Amino acid sequence: MAMARILAGIDVGGTFTDLLLQDADGGVRIAKVPTTSPNQADGVLAAIEAAGATADTIELIVHGTTATTNAVLERKLARVGLVTTQGFRDVLELGRRTRPQPYGLKGSFEPLVPRELRREVAERMDASGRVVTPLDEAAVMREVQALLDAGCEALVIHFLHAYANPAHERRAGEIARAIWPNGYVTLGHELLSEFREYERGTTATVNAAVQPVLDRYLQRLQEKLAARGHPRDLLVMNGNGGTMPARLVAREAAKTVMSGPASGVIAAAATLAQTGLSNAVTYDMGGTSTDVALIAGGVPEVSAELSIAYGLPIHLPMVDVRTVGAGGGSIAGLDAAAMLRVGPESAGSMPGPICYGRGGTRPTITDANLVLGRLDPARLLAVRDAVPMQRIRDAFARDIGDPLGLGVEQAAEAAIRLANVHMTGAIRMVSLSRGHDPRDFVLFAFGGAGPLHAVALAREIGIPEVLVPARPGLTNALGCLVADLRQDLVNTLNRGLDELPEEDIAATLRGQRERGIAVIRAGGAEVEEVTVLHAAEMQFRGQTHLLRVALPRHDVTRAEIQAAFEAAYLAGFQVRLPEIRAVLVNLNTSVIGRRRRLDLSTLLGTGGRQEEARIGERPLFADGAWHRADVWQREALPRGARIAGPAIINQADATTILEPGSEAVVDQIGNLRIRVTA
Repeated sequence: MAMARILAGIDVGGTFTDLLLQDADGGVRIAKVPTTSPNQADGVLAAIEAAGATADTIELIVHGTTATTNAVLERKLARVGLVTTQGFRDVLELGRRTRPQPYGLKGSFEPLVPRELRREVAERMDASGRVVTPLDEAAVMREVQALLDAGCEALVIHFLHAYANPAHERRAGEIARAIWPNGYVTLGHELLSEFREYERGTTATVNAAVQPVLDRYLQRLQEKLAARGHPRDLLVMNGNGGTMPARLVAREAAKTVMSGPASGVIAAAATLAQTGLSNAVTYDMGGTSTDVALIAGGVPEVSAELSIAYGLPIHLPMVDVRTVGAGGGSIAGLDAAAMLRVGPESAGSMPGPICYGRGGTRPTITDANLVLGRLDPARLLAVRDAVPMQRIRDAFARDIGDPLGLGVEQAAEAAIRLANVHMTGAIRMVSLSRGHDPRDFVLFAFGGAGPLHAVALAREIGIPEVLVPARPGLTNALGCLVADLRQDLVNTLNRGLDELPEEDIAATLRGQRERGIAVIRAGGAEVEEVTVLHAAEMQFRGQTHLLRVALPRHDVTRAEIQAAFEAAYLAGFQVRLPEIRAVLVNLNTSVIGRRRRLDLSTLLGTGGRQEEARIGERPLFADGAWHRADVWQREALPRGARIAGPAIINQADATTILEPGSEAVVDQIGNLRIRVTA
């Protein structure tokens, strides 16, 4: 298919809505505007206008959203009813022996569906898919009507072992849809055809709870875009790193959870590919939190074990992102034991850090960076009323310095160092804890605050190089622009490998492939090629955890599957278990519609003479002392430019700090490649 002439990637965050727009001639325009709540669609239109574009000239819009994530975290959800197998009304609360808090018999959990809205009907399948109790269709009609009368907007039908035989769920869905006044009916097996009733139930419930929220938002946005002449259905970023047409995405709304963090990782993978690198730890520091992920061999790690909050596992493939509560708005202060603490409490966007002038009074990491000369007060975004520097210094003295006997600079530096400790812990979780040597990776730093801390983090953990992309503050929007279309499908078999006929394995994988390709082709976006990846999730008999094994093709033999599993097990655990039978639990297929590559060298101009990019100097506090730091304008730096730290590199969407002893080079596509000394 021909390439769309003008493409736009839009990421709606909690504070800002970011846009990257590729012109017909390959040029790039950017915009960063405040996110508009409660109607985020207005912010999207404002971003298009700020970029100097009009909706009728943009041929394809790819949109990343936090609407579903925030809806779950804030519990601003639709009223949901659940119809389930008789005797299993409490399936959403069974759990997996976890606790809200790691120590002590305390904590609470509130399921998304209250108990009075969970109804039971007589029916039962066994784990092999055989009917034990026929479906009571009259009971289904009665209970669905009762949930409607109770004011439910969305409905979940979740029967035991529907992954093995979905006949009862399908029939109950037909009955429900005949009287349900909207399309918000979720059948558990349609979203996730996988065993584990608790996880499948919570996944379906999350889907139903966010379905109306996402659908209403996308309808408002589509209507506003259409009124301004936008000719096509927009694409929406999913948590697995792929995209889906807006007209289809609400049906599987739970897949958009983690849409925002996933888009940044996808942008990192695209940047690495054009840079000639394959291994990176991605580090996205925003206002409230920091997201960290791993890219090995050029491929982001994907997991189906996400829990967005306690008691809410979502068993859908998503980019494996770990989050810690350390961001620019994280509040620094002393706890009840007079120990310094940073986060997870955040000042958010309102009132925000003190320097925003919106009423904040408690010092944050952004304020600490300002005190230490790492940020320029004149370049801060989102400032309502300028705040005198002395007021910020007084807050650090009051809350940290005076009680601990530290000067203002030492107090601010202590806060930053403690925040760095939290963030290096997350980096260790995705690297060292999984057997990866950080020295084999680069630290891919982005987000509004990521480049401020990246060199210090890399030095602490032993990563030899930091890569700051061309537009670090707009990387999530870039991820939308470069993301492929993607469908992930799974079916549970849960049988010994030696019991499974090879034709059954091939038929399952072939069916997944056909369904995925059909959805990709219905997407309506430019797709240059379709890639199909098969995998099996396996275990030895008697084990609990699953090991994912790549399969070479759909008609793979049992001997090939066995050999691949044994090799993967040996590589992961350094042990062979030839006397124990292998069990094939799940078969997975990923269908990827690859879009045309965006030339990332267009994100920044080629610059001029290096000496013209130096715009001044500023005192910078680092390693316990003040230094004189050159200040550079990144957009004016030419390819091949070299800058020695200490230095400050400004650009419209972020600030990069070169710690003393580090050195940066601008590579051929505009990335900053920073060599980190021990």
